[in-house]
Amino acid sequence: MSEETNFEFPCQFAIKAMGKSDFEFDLLVIEIVRRHVPDNEKAVTTRPSKDGNYLAVTVLIEASSKQQLDAIYQDLTDHPLVLMAL
Repeated sequence: MSEETNFEFPCQFAIKAMGKSDFEFDLLVIEIVRRHVPDNEKAVTTRPSKDGNYLAVTVLIEASSKQQLDAIYQDLTDHPLVLMAL
């Protein structure tokens, strides 16, 4: 059974994760994404919260399937330092 999606793969896809900024959170997010997209991220951007307590990390990747995206999001949300993944 195939799941329907509005994306046509392969495609560029931005994955965003948020967590506390007191840890090297950006490196953690990149490491998790690289498990599924080895050394193939197109761009990484970070944005601290207003008070600097939290960090949003966006990783632009070349996504190859919905299953790949699901696996990335599952690994991100399973990690205790990731507060949210979009």
